[in-house]
Amino acid sequence: MQKRLDEICAEPCVLGGAEPAGHVAGIYPASVYRCDDPDQAQRRLGEIDTGYVYQRDAHPNADLLAEKCRRLHDADWGLVTSSGMAALSLATLTLLEAGDRVVLSEGLYGRTTQQLVQQWSRLGVQATLVDVAAPEKVAAALSQPAKLVVVETLTNPMLRVASIAELANAAHTAGGQLLVDNTFATPAVCHPLKLGADLVLESLSKMINGHSDVMLGALLGCGHDKARYQDVLSVWGLASSPFDAWLACRGAQTLHLRMERACGNAASLAGMLEAHPVVTAVSYPGLSTHPDHELARRQFEQHRSGSIVTFDLPGGRPAATALMAALQEVPFCPSLGEVSSTISHPASTSHRRVPLDQRAQLGIGEGTMRFSVGTESSAWLLATVDEALKSVAAAG
Repeated sequence: MQKRLDEICAEPCVLGGAEPAGHVAGIYPASVYRCDDPDQAQRRLGEIDTGYVYQRDAHPNADLLAEKCRRLHDADWGLVTSSGMAALSLATLTLLEAGDRVVLSEGLYGRTTQQLVQQWSRLGVQATLVDVAAPEKVAAALSQPAKLVVVETLTNPMLRVASIAELANAAHTAGGQLLVDNTFATPAVCHPLKLGADLVLESLSKMINGHSDVMLGALLGCGHDKARYQDVLSVWGLASSPFDAWLACRGAQTLHLRMERACGNAASLAGMLEAHPVVTAVSYPGLSTHPDHELARRQFEQHRSGSIVTFDLPGGRPAATALMAALQEVPFCPSLGEVSSTISHPASTSHRRVPLDQRAQLGIGEGTMRFSVGTESSAWLLATVDEALKSVAAAG
């Protein structure tokens, strides 16, 4: 019988074979492993035999974490990298070459856009940005061949929802592949591969680890291309840290519990913010007023809409600064996805390099706030945010 996501999450990460029978796997910090003879080394490096030679090529903790992620996404293969951006690099370095064209969502994380538009243009790859919520614009962008289409399940920070099945069909028709960054959703909310995506990326530093103490990413896919991606991972030095991988294995065991609580809290917070007189706009797919609400209901699992809520304050950056000062128990942290709630200001952090006109087109202003909702009690969270907003209003 196929296991449910919560059952896969809760399983300990344990190596088979001759490892001592501990309930959890150990940490394997070795940079190099002994081989019996040259033939064994060659077989291991060629993946004919199981085993390890050099940490940059593979190590036990990365393999354990990759297998956990593979099962969570029901993928054919998975690889762990040193960061979410390294996972993106693994995909692009494997697939793209001079003369290729990539189509990407105009609402992507700032660094993702910077890599695909600025860095890859230096190497002869053309990038086209498109509003993936507009089918006619996607069709126009894909009227000519594209090697890769890159989207996010939920855009950062405005939380627009990508129609993955439709985009996969469009990408395949144009002769390309669809890569979905699933970081904001996690497999607790969405499974892009099941919807037709070719590759899925996770920044494991965020919700899957959940404790803000690792820097890791993962790339997962379907088919028989793992060896090709594995070679690029080693050649370009994108390998992960054994200790970080061990920590993330431990964090992933509670993903289902943390996301269930955080998604519920996020829905409550979004509802409160939508009715709050100080707030001018709220973006959360679980709200009936969100433009992608019906798509989210069809595409996301267990009626969840993620653990991020984005909202706007009148008064620009001074109001944003005042709110962060008032939220003394909710720290300003330019990341997301940990056990406790944090708040961020996209205009000064994740999207600081995005031109002002592009930011305005995306709806990101100086008063835009991104709230990463944690696992605290809903009553405490709502009261804390309400009190801070009232303080901002009183200060004028």
